[in-house]
Amino acid sequence: MSRKYFGTDGIRGRANGTITAELAMKVAQATGVVFQHGDHRHRAVIGKDTRLSGYMIEYAMVAGFTSVGMDVLLLGPMPTPAVAMLTRSMRADVGVMISASHNLFEDNGIKLFGPDGYKLSDAVEAKIEALMDEDLSRKLSKAPDLGRAKRVDDVRARYIEFAKHTLPRNLSLEGLRIVIDCANGAAYKLAPEALWELGAEVFSIGVQPDGLNINLGVGSTAPEALAKKVREMRADIGIALDGDADRVLIVDETGKIVDGDQLMAAIAESWQEDGRLSQPGIVATLMSNLGLERFLSSIHLSLARTAVGDRYVLEHMREHGYNVGGEQSGHIILSDYGTTGDGLVAALQVLAVVKRKMKPVSQVCHRFEPLPQILKNVRFKAGQPLSEERVLRVIEDGKQRLANAGRLVIRLSGTEPVVRVMAEGDDADLIERVVDDICDALTTAAAA
Repeated sequence: MSRKYFGTDGIRGRANGTITAELAMKVAQATGVVFQHGDHRHRAVIGKDTRLSGYMIEYAMVAGFTSVGMDVLLLGPMPTPAVAMLTRSMRADVGVMISASHNLFEDNGIKLFGPDGYKLSDAVEAKIEALMDEDLSRKLSKAPDLGRAKRVDDVRARYIEFAKHTLPRNLSLEGLRIVIDCANGAAYKLAPEALWELGAEVFSIGVQPDGLNINLGVGSTAPEALAKKVREMRADIGIALDGDADRVLIVDETGKIVDGDQLMAAIAESWQEDGRLSQPGIVATLMSNLGLERFLSSIHLSLARTAVGDRYVLEHMREHGYNVGGEQSGHIILSDYGTTGDGLVAALQVLAVVKRKMKPVSQVCHRFEPLPQILKNVRFKAGQPLSEERVLRVIEDGKQRLANAGRLVIRLSGTEPVVRVMAEGDDADLIERVVDDICDALTTAAAA
């Protein structure tokens, strides 16, 4: 299905370029119309990360929602999973997160949640898109029926309590030295506070947002700063969130980076031992390392793979009854607790395993040896580079060269004009040559 506005994770683009105040208002008006049913007062909640453009988009969406008679609760800077949770707990009709996740401040985006806290289906997004291109003047409320807006002050404490309750009541993080990197993003206040309340000795970086520095040299997309701080403070563990805190990576006590595949392996093994897995396996994407699949098989668990994107992981989890899933990038979905990826909650589950096993993080979070894996991106300006005949020939040749000794995954990004080329296998030299050949062909096609 062709989409004009929505991608794989809401609407995203350059602030004041693609994502304008006018667009934000239209999104809010169309969404407000779609989610109004019955005669009761309808309500939207809006959270955001720390980008400068968040102010513009937030108030434009307030104008849009109130113009169609919907009340608005403003949450301020809050993680994406917190917005999903608060949409449910506040009994709102729709939730909004203003964020471009791990992108730098120049970009921004709009993610929408239904009253159940789940991201919207393709069908609902299609309804919103259709309305955005219509004249909604007849849908506007009369003067007495306009919506109101208010800022809610206690939401940070609500989410911290929610996150703490995902751990056993008697579990304390006392004795652990933790470095937390909040990417100068949405969790810059609450994540360190939650860890401190649980008893940890906390050292924070990426907690001084200025509107321009979100994800800039910090966070889960730049974990080198965290690794350096872990070694400097002789910490037991480092935790890196991204700009909207729905993703997490870990750094062990040696400064080694631990990705989402290893975290899913550690959680799955622990939950299997406790009898907490709802199915004998987990869900991940095509990008997860083959080493994860082999490890899970060794402990009699399966790995179900989906297309790239946490929404597809979650759809498979809901359809087939899994309660653990995620992505190599650190989107970890634990559906016993939430309806989307939650970096803080996933980190707390890992910390629970560390406390229970009383072993260093380097042992707890290294469950398998990953196969060599290479991922490269090729940017293009226009057209369909994956339909070029020469590109298709090179891709087919790469598949034959890898044969049964590895995997090749090639896909278009859902958020930017980029082709992602990934290969993995036992022969590192071979997979690098295969990836380079395909990237060369794509580059030539993009320049033509």
